[in-house]
Amino acid sequence: MKSYLQLHSRRDSYLPLIANYASHSHNRRSLYHTIIIIVSIALNVCFLYHYFRHPKLPPPLRNPLNHYQSLNPFPLVTDDVLSTSLAPQFFNPDEHAVVTTLYTDAFAPAVATLGHSLRKADVSARLILLYLPEKVSPSALCVATSSGFIPQPVSRIPPPKNGDGAHPHFLDQFTKLTLWKLDQQGIKSLVYLDADTLVRRNFDELFALPFNFAAVPDVYTDHNGYILGFNAGVLFIRTSTTVFNQMVSKIEHADFPLLEAEQSYLNHYFGAEVVRLPYAYNGNLAIKRRSPEMWKNTTEERRIVHFTWPKPFLQGDYERVPWYNLEEKVMEVSTWEDGLWKEEMLWWGDMFKEMKHIYRSTLKQCFRQPKSKPVASATSPTTS
Repeated sequence: MKSYLQLHSRRDSYLPLIANYASHSHNRRSLYHTIIIIVSIALNVCFLYHYFRHPKLPPPLRNPLNHYQSLNPFPLVTDDVLSTSLAPQFFNPDEHAVVTTLYTDAFAPAVATLGHSLRKADVSARLILLYLPEKVSPSALCVATSSGFIPQPVSRIPPPKNGDGAHPHFLDQFTKLTLWKLDQQGIKSLVYLDADTLVRRNFDELFALPFNFAAVPDVYTDHNGYILGFNAGVLFIRTSTTVFNQMVSKIEHADFPLLEAEQSYLNHYFGAEVVRLPYAYNGNLAIKRRSPEMWKNTTEERRIVHFTWPKPFLQGDYERVPWYNLEEKVMEVSTWEDGLWKEEMLWWGDMFKEMKHIYRSTLKQCFRQPKSKPVASATSPTTS
């Protein structure tokens, strides 16, 4: 009896343990299944996010630019055409201009270097710098104009919709539309150059164009590649205050993506009328990465190099490189991506060093001027 009772008691004492074990096993299985479901959902969400955010695209279609061949040995413009179109009886340098802009002190060394490259290329037109006086210090303005640009203060043209959706660094870029108002100064046509360009050859032939607006098609290193839309870093413009007024009146209500600011607007405004120029007039560094053979074989004909990225005179997020560090910065950038941009960076660096030497007396005076930005309004005739 004792043994039975002991056995029975022992069995009873075991029952809860068995029940607890079964319950615990069930809970573990449930937890395991829950974890599997959560992980599966997370993986699917990640997959769908990356699929729609970065869809796998087919390779670019074969075209003459992605698969460039060096077949044509002839120049863009023949000498007899140049001599005729630019003859003194047809070409008055005072009626034409090369214009750039300055909205921040950080680009002042680039403007000075651009000016020197224009002088070396013997470009015959007037050199004009449009700048925002409330954003540019006297010292930076002095540096920017040391190599020949004539400064003209202008009023800022604000972006539409308070700039909502525009790249933060492009918020002042609609001021570029002021270019069309230079007819008020007797300028019939102009070539606009971004400050991050460098002139390698004379391009006076552009001033003989009969068209109202011309630009070079843009190029991207991603799947967009070579596109129909143009890059607004180099523009040929026949000036007209009437066109300016009409463009400005339509900015607020035009339907265009604001991310690329004035470039986007100009592409929509002149979409069907723009004359597309050869890539020699806007040598976007993106071309070198996308079509190295094309870049190499068009070097001799290239008039203008555009340092879209990288820029040898900026650091961080569009921050100014101190004057005394610029040459060091050029050498640093020349090593990026296993030296992909070395030749182009040294072009800019050599031009900068030349400019710094030739205009050293003027530059010395510039560094003695105030580096703070005055609060002022533009009073130039271009703002009327």
